[in-house]
Amino acid sequence: MLAAMTSIDAAARYPHLFAPLDLGCCTLPNRVLMGSMHTGLEDRARDFGKPAEYFAARARGGVGLMVTGGFSPNLAGWLKPFSSRLSSRWQVTPHRRITDAVHAAGGRICLQVLHAGRYGVHPLIVAPSAIKSPITPFTPRALSGHGIERTIRAFARCAALAQDAGYDGVEIMGSEGYLINQFLAERSNRRRDAFGGSAENRMRFAIEIVRRTRAAVGRDFILIYRLSMLDLVERAQAWDEIVALAKQVEAAGATLINTGIGWHEARVPTIVTSVPRAAFTWVTREMKEHVTIPLVTTNRINLPEVAEDVLARGDADMVSMARPLLADPDWVAKARSGRASLINPCIACNQACLDHVFENKRASCLMNPRACYETELVDAPVAHARRFAVIGAGPAGLACATTLAQRGHAVTLFEQSGEIGGQFNLARRIPGKEEFAEPLRYWGNLLAELRVDVRLRSRADAATLQAQAFDAIVVATGVTPRDPRIPGQDHPMVMGYHDAVMGTREIGKRVAIIGAGGIGFDVAEFLTQVPPSPATDVARWTREWGVDTSREHRGGLVKPSPEPSPREVWLLQRTAGRPGRRLNKTTGWVHRAALKAKGVKMVGGVTYEKIDDAGLHVTIGGNPQTLSVDNVIVCAGQESNRSLADEWTAPGIAVHVIGGADVAAELDAKRAIAQATRLAARL
Repeated sequence: MLAAMTSIDAAARYPHLFAPLDLGCCTLPNRVLMGSMHTGLEDRARDFGKPAEYFAARARGGVGLMVTGGFSPNLAGWLKPFSSRLSSRWQVTPHRRITDAVHAAGGRICLQVLHAGRYGVHPLIVAPSAIKSPITPFTPRALSGHGIERTIRAFARCAALAQDAGYDGVEIMGSEGYLINQFLAERSNRRRDAFGGSAENRMRFAIEIVRRTRAAVGRDFILIYRLSMLDLVERAQAWDEIVALAKQVEAAGATLINTGIGWHEARVPTIVTSVPRAAFTWVTREMKEHVTIPLVTTNRINLPEVAEDVLARGDADMVSMARPLLADPDWVAKARSGRASLINPCIACNQACLDHVFENKRASCLMNPRACYETELVDAPVAHARRFAVIGAGPAGLACATTLAQRGHAVTLFEQSGEIGGQFNLARRIPGKEEFAEPLRYWGNLLAELRVDVRLRSRADAATLQAQAFDAIVVATGVTPRDPRIPGQDHPMVMGYHDAVMGTREIGKRVAIIGAGGIGFDVAEFLTQVPPSPATDVARWTREWGVDTSREHRGGLVKPSPEPSPREVWLLQRTAGRPGRRLNKTTGWVHRAALKAKGVKMVGGVTYEKIDDAGLHVTIGGNPQTLSVDNVIVCAGQESNRSLADEWTAPGIAVHVIGGADVAAELDAKRAIAQATRLAARL
């Protein structure tokens, strides 16, 4: 059993994290800001009961202050047609469902005012200049002088409406490449009037919005300004311009300045798993000497220890976390009560949160499928506890076993290997995926907390299960590698991805990888990175991606200096086209860029002819060739391992199949964990 800590012990362990923060108009109970994140719940006012419970759950979990997803102050500022907007009085009443729920739970919440500018995906978009964004399909209309004035008034009106709706404050979104940020940067602002040209003119729009907003809401209302401290794009702001803007934002009436990192079109990743924890807090620390109001730092802060270290170093006065509070709404309460080891971790995978948003789906969380489904994914009542056997301790089996046990059922978890985790044990060994160790820590602690009977090195067969008289069986036995059926695949140079990653066999200097799905890319990164991973070292990572920590270059960019690969690697796929096109939207480009920087040859449309002492014989574009390699690593997909379910004949005992044993495609942990959780919630 886990040793319990009192809240006094926890406060001593995290003294900076749990120190109150006086904002003048109010005092926050701790230094945790739940940062803004669009979830899709904001877009349907008639369904505001869903975001009301979503935010109330985080308020009950002890978050000091929350910020909603972005709401546009007018139609032109929409992210997409009919998305979230607060610009008319009739829109105020639905918001009171959110603010009332949060206040009843003891929390505070601010509404983010976000004008998308040229990042909007609709034909009405406007911007400082008629310059198309490289990541959206429409060219914006340049705002006229009157249009700028109307937009400034719209920001102030939106804040006043938010105040009427019961919000405790607003956050003005001035970063990430949205409209205000577009005014600030030469790359998107080529105006020759009072709002363009010089740095002083380019920042006038932002300052006037803050000034007018403060005038509209009075002094006793939180006003956060989200300041882009590191644009990470060319022809962007210089550091002295950012400092000057911060000072004027403070003078104009901001309560807090929140750190923004990178534009959405930046070539540097900012929030994916391979970004080191707290990789950008140094830039917030540099700003602290220039302003007197509290500063909030952000990006890749996911655990109490990380947050405490950031605050103790003096990098910031608060830490902003969005995705970690998707993963666990009780993050703060668990840290405060000495149960930090039971925090469900954010692994920065983006698979169910940002990927969903960019696909026009509701956001959720790979590790917590209840996120944004708080009113829907609700446990069915349990009249009588039942006995369940869960076969397989991969992500699906672990999610199912712990959910069943949390509901009061008796659970026995069988795992034929010597450790829990399944494919996550491979993932955590990939450079840049070290975070995948955290779910195993969490599940291991939770299994102990819930007294689940865990039987490692135990292969469950039908006879064993029948003899123990379980009420139901859940088969989560995962996958087996697919046979690529290549002549010569039994050659000694050939190995499977499991052997390669687990280090059971030595790997040579020239390697061909068969299969360019997610596993193929992971293996390629494993082969081309010299340990330890740059994901564990901010200095190495910033050099590798070309982030300027000297603050001497506009936009915070310098030439990337990737470390050379220790191997020559070919990443091959049968399907024609560029490898990696089917990777997740918000992370796939990072993997492709990383491998390109390491010189990996990524080739599609490959026919595998044979393998022999000469190497891997292939045909590419109709041309036969031989890749003279030391090893061939097979990552050619998986097949469901559901033999136990197929052979089950015991009458009266239900069998449920989940995870890879049900569908093997691309080892989809998001689908597997969601399926397992939903099944366990209704059994």
